[in-house]
Amino acid sequence: MCGRYVSVSTPDEIASAFDADEQPEQALEPSWNVAPTDDIYVVLERDGHREVAEHHWGLVPFWATSPAIGSKMINARADGLATKAAFKDSFARKRCIVPADGFYEWRAVPGQKVKQPYLITRRTGEPLAFAGLWASWRAPGADAADRLRSATIVTTTPNELMATLHDRMPVILPASVWDEWLDPGNADVEELARLLVPAPEDVLQMLPVSTEVNSVRNQGAHLIEPVDPAAEQGSLLDPEATGG
Repeated sequence: MCGRYVSVSTPDEIASAFDADEQPEQALEPSWNVAPTDDIYVVLERDGHREVAEHHWGLVPFWATSPAIGSKMINARADGLATKAAFKDSFARKRCIVPADGFYEWRAVPGQKVKQPYLITRRTGEPLAFAGLWASWRAPGADAADRLRSATIVTTTPNELMATLHDRMPVILPASVWDEWLDPGNADVEELARLLVPAPEDVLQMLPVSTEVNSVRNQGAHLIEPVDPAAEQGSLLDPEATGG
């Protein structure tokens, strides 16, 4: 799965990386610890133009009776996109890219209750392009302009690197397929499904980071700094050394 990630690139930087020519007027705050239900950036195509837009993390399908369902829809399994009611409309017509500067995953440590977090990034330092779906939801009786736009991150089986941490990983799209994925006129779900494969493991690197990232309250660039896992786990025995 993908339940926490890093988003510190500005809208300008995201637009440049993904060849978008529109972006939000007001930027989100940089986040080294993006959590479910936060507002996030997505890249999507509308009227032949790519744009960077703000969406709520946690898909709220158009038919939902409440936006609360979004907290359970932060990820969408690739093998269920074409058949599950929550995702099939978005898969056919509303696909996006969720740009990320890295994401976190956790590994159990023998003899310890607290798992060790790892930061996964692209080896080249370029942003990751998570395959995403988006939706637009309006509360019954609300004004047509008052819509909640939301998104989810598509996950697939892990490559060998990620399999050491978890049995799922986000789909990371190479630049060569961005046009195909983002084209809202492309409804060939069988061909699109073939894009939803694990990224080659040599594309990614993973580094142990502070257990401070375990709490969504914690922020700051220090969260992505590499640590010595043995020293980090040892510090957990000292209550004054924990990040809260």
